[in-house]
Amino acid sequence: MDEAKLRRLLEAIEQHLVTIDDAVAQLRSLPFEDLGFAKVDHHRMLRRGFPETVFCAGKTREQVLDIVNAMRAHGSNVLATRCTRDVAEALCTACPEACYHEVARAVSILAEPVEPLDGCVAVLCAGTSDIPVAEEAVVAAESVGCTVRRVYDVGVAGLHRLLDQRATIEAATVLVVCAGMEGALASVVAGLVDKPVIAVPTSVGYGASFGGVAALLSMLNSCATGVSVVNIDNGYGAGMLAGMINRIASARASSD
Repeated sequence: MDEAKLRRLLEAIEQHLVTIDDAVAQLRSLPFEDLGFAKVDHHRMLRRGFPETVFCAGKTREQVLDIVNAMRAHGSNVLATRCTRDVAEALCTACPEACYHEVARAVSILAEPVEPLDGCVAVLCAGTSDIPVAEEAVVAAESVGCTVRRVYDVGVAGLHRLLDQRATIEAATVLVVCAGMEGALASVVAGLVDKPVIAVPTSVGYGASFGGVAALLSMLNSCATGVSVVNIDNGYGAGMLAGMINRIASARASSD
């Protein structure tokens, strides 16, 4: 944040030249911190209700550490996704409070406790091979305060496994469904519940699955209503969207 701009804003508040609401509106759009190779958005929490996430793929270990340290210096919670083991170990060494979610390939660092939301998110996956993507969704949803219920290895090849978990999926506020191969699980789940379903095609499958494209197209062509689709293997995006939906539902429940 530009110190001179902040000082002028504080003076304006003290002199009653701007209201607190107007000041918050200005803070939402104040500058980022320029690290040269990255521009760290410290005010995303004000605008969106959750801080910036560090996507580690394609960044050097040193770049990730510099971005995370800049966020920690501002008292921000940190979620770093797509971490290699090398990067995760470096983060855990630099930040003793860091938590490495190995299967999800993510690291979370809590500076402040996250306020828990009412309701819950159910994260389902068709097969054990889909679990890494599902776990990324879990970590993302938990980072914004969601309670998450896991329902794993319930693919359509053995439909009785899914039906055995029907009480859990019907109790969820929103559902994330991860599946590779033909991606049919999302349509089946959406046909059973009256809640929004976020479908995540995974790159799991044999040659004709085309690295997840077959599941993606199947989910996009779902005959069940209420299905939204994120990109292939994008567990993070699905988890964050589920968290935003759950946050709206939680706020409405609290106001009733």
